[in-house]
Amino acid sequence: MTASKQNEIHVIGGGLAGCEAAFQAANVGVPVVLHEMRPKRMTEAHSTQGLAELVCSNSFRSDDWENNAVGLLHEEMRRAGSLILSAGDAHKLPAGGALAVDREGFSAAVEKAITEHPLIRIEREEITGLPPDDWANVVIATGPLTSPALAEAIRALSGEDSLAFFDAIAPIVERDSINMDIAWFQSRYDKKGPGGGDADYINCPMDEAQYHAFITALKTGETTEFKEWEKSTPYFEGCLPIEVMASRGEETLRFGPMKPVGLSDPRTGRRPHAVVQLRQDNRLGTLWNMVGFQTKLKYGAQTDVFRMIPALENARFARLGGIHRNTFLNSPRLLDTELRLKARPSLRFAGQITGVEGYVESAAIGLLAGRFAAAEWRDETAAPPPPTTALGALIAHITGGADEKSFQPMNVNFGLFPPLEGKVKGRDRKRLMAHRAIKDLEEWLGTPRAAAE
Repeated sequence: MTASKQNEIHVIGGGLAGCEAAFQAANVGVPVVLHEMRPKRMTEAHSTQGLAELVCSNSFRSDDWENNAVGLLHEEMRRAGSLILSAGDAHKLPAGGALAVDREGFSAAVEKAITEHPLIRIEREEITGLPPDDWANVVIATGPLTSPALAEAIRALSGEDSLAFFDAIAPIVERDSINMDIAWFQSRYDKKGPGGGDADYINCPMDEAQYHAFITALKTGETTEFKEWEKSTPYFEGCLPIEVMASRGEETLRFGPMKPVGLSDPRTGRRPHAVVQLRQDNRLGTLWNMVGFQTKLKYGAQTDVFRMIPALENARFARLGGIHRNTFLNSPRLLDTELRLKARPSLRFAGQITGVEGYVESAAIGLLAGRFAAAEWRDETAAPPPPTTALGALIAHITGGADEKSFQPMNVNFGLFPPLEGKVKGRDRKRLMAHRAIKDLEEWLGTPRAAAE
């Protein structure tokens, strides 16, 4: 028996990536210890001790695998036996073409699967530094809120500072406080979602005068003050606070989260000047998330400004927006193709700390890290997924495809995939890439692991 087989795999972090990594390894017969510091030590963003708690949106974004890269990633993960996608599908909510989940039911389902797995043991403790040397096979999936002690130890070992950015949280509104004499149900372009519905969003319309007054209020509202050491931390462009977007131009929001295209106000029969959309946030339908309205406005400013939105003049907020600091590695420089830290190969990384952005992307890297760790434990080699797949394109990007000098967090997108042969454009290009990906994924999933030399 090799030294690696004398120990369980240790997974640090009970978020989406950590739970996925633990589940993948245990499902091929490898014993796993999952370390989660909550509730002994809470974070600025979590409110429960539950595994896989969704701290921001409850949406896994588009579920259209033929035309959207994240939807393709959903489908690949389903075929690879993902715990996160299985729980998401079991607790999905109406959300047009997106996969949104009941956050409490989702977290409970993941925790049940982890707790009841005979090869997974949960340790509720904080890992305050680098793991002991006799932990020969470790997956660090501590996410964007890595504890300061562990983050500092990782920085010291890697020989450079990790990068960081701010991630903002959108408010949640109580459904019965929304004025439905003004708002209406409709999905953009009446697109049907996974559950078959074509009216899954609540839409709050604005005319031109209301929109410009709202933009002025956003730009002048009192915001959270950053500490001195935080001021140089960049935002992730895919999750900008609403007031930061507003400061970039008077019309920016009308071409972003407040775009009115594909929507028609039933009171007038016309497209509004701008629209605020709300998406169902729990199974009961009592809570609705303000889509794209992540914010760093102070709480008092949030209630004043957001009640300027027609239909939300009497809104009750179950949760106001907030902001937290995310930390991630310069993965192209620090990690090898199996997500191991080059300076200490017994440590793998997974999830947002690797520089992927988004729930599904984080879980996807957890899925791969768990498979790689299990293969190593069994003295096997696990080939990475083909770069023509969403899984393969994502890991290829963070482990060498990106420029280490300008590395920033990245969502999965078709721009990361190898191009098709010949000239193919538009939706045909995406569809052909998606079908190529599924074909190559199936071949990869069916390839037996080889014994390591």
